[in-house]
Amino acid sequence: METVVVFAVIILMIGIGMRWIHLLNARHDARIEAHRFSDPLPRPSGLPDDTGRRAHHTGAGR
Repeated sequence: METVVVFAVIILMIGIGMRWIHLLNARHDARIEAHRFSDPLPRPSGLPDDTGRRAHHTGAGR
């Protein structure tokens, strides 16, 4: 009988922990959504529009 109670308590604690984590994640998501991030920094003058890797490898090896 004690073993059943221990398993029931463990399962109950896991369920409570899962619910608590879910609530904390929802609160964190709402806080991130409400935050206004600043505008991106302007591009320094003299740089091309696209500085990614694809801009340097146009059709190479294809």
